[in-house]
Amino acid sequence: MDAYELIDLALKRYSPKEVAKVLEVDPKTVRRWKIRETEPPAYVADAIRQRLLPLGEAPTDPGTFRFIDLFAGIGGLRIPFEKLGGRCVFTSEWDTYAQKTYAANFHDGPGHVFAGDITQVHENDVPDHDVLLAGFPCQPFSIAGVSKKNALGRPHGFADKTQGTLFFDVARIIAAKRPKAFLLENVKNLVSHDKGRTFSTIIDVLQNELGYTVHTKVINGKHFVPQHRERIIIVGFREPVPFSWDDLHLPPIEAGPKLASILHPQDGSETVDPNYLEGPKGKVRDCYTLSDKLWEYLQNYATKHREKGNGFGFGLVTKKDTCRTLSARYYKDGSEILVDQGKKKNPRRLTPRECARLMGYPDTFRIPVSDTRAYKQFGNSVVVPVIGAVAELIVPLLDRIGEAGVVDRKVA
Repeated sequence: MDAYELIDLALKRYSPKEVAKVLEVDPKTVRRWKIRETEPPAYVADAIRQRLLPLGEAPTDPGTFRFIDLFAGIGGLRIPFEKLGGRCVFTSEWDTYAQKTYAANFHDGPGHVFAGDITQVHENDVPDHDVLLAGFPCQPFSIAGVSKKNALGRPHGFADKTQGTLFFDVARIIAAKRPKAFLLENVKNLVSHDKGRTFSTIIDVLQNELGYTVHTKVINGKHFVPQHRERIIIVGFREPVPFSWDDLHLPPIEAGPKLASILHPQDGSETVDPNYLEGPKGKVRDCYTLSDKLWEYLQNYATKHREKGNGFGFGLVTKKDTCRTLSARYYKDGSEILVDQGKKKNPRRLTPRECARLMGYPDTFRIPVSDTRAYKQFGNSVVVPVIGAVAELIVPLLDRIGEAGVVDRKVA
């Protein structure tokens, strides 16, 4: 690619202002390059490759297996399966800011399809794949009695049970494409939602309607990261295989890492990222420290609820602790995870980079969005090493399952 083509590619992932900041030029200069009004200097092509685009070229290796990434977010489900030799052939994510982060970190070739709204994609247009990954949102399920459906002459298969929920889109793709395996992830509360009926419907659809052998387990991310984060993992196989949760390798939770492992050391040993750090020692920028007004409000709020016997309040932590669950609302006040900075200074929020580490993302993972968007994205993400541990159980079993087409189940 020449410099102009690289500029066009970079501008698909970043705004002119962001490209300009990285290349240390004026945004107007980038816009002039975009419209071919001026010619970029010789260094620009290499600078874009090194600083803005995902590392490496688009993959040419077909991979040892193919997978799709639904409700992909920023790609947390994808990373472990790619490391184990998989090739992502289809991605769906509707949020434009998450798309931006995804595109900044994964460089897919022309054979890869990126769809926005999965509800608008016909299941037959999804590429064939061996593994389906989905961190689908939990929407309320309306479950009507089968007897009433029979009396009205209406269908009561999974299309009727789950229509209007995003799980329906997962189910219809599984029905049409018959992947060898799937991995679904959701909040722990999915198990108890609507007195367990929602979860029961999901398992019934996967197991009885679609014919997969299903295994479920709630796993706490605290085994791998300094955060209490319980999530339900649902694994399914098209054919019987010797899968067992007993083979899952989880480090002892009592020996899990502490926050020191993800916090900026602020001692000069870390490369300074001007977005989050400043000075020769890489001190966290003051903008992450709570204002006097906000800190006073949070303390008063906690005192008020403590007097009422409620447990509401902020979560103040040190580098020796583990923390509460990082949520998508963290950008509002950071109250669930506030880092203690001593008696002479108000506590601070985590930086987006620290949030990325808290979810198990490597420091090479790029964060091309604002802090507010980054907090939302990491708060909605999976704990990457948890998915990695489960992927290590799934991938070796794929070769034991025959090619697709055993049964062609259609949506009722």
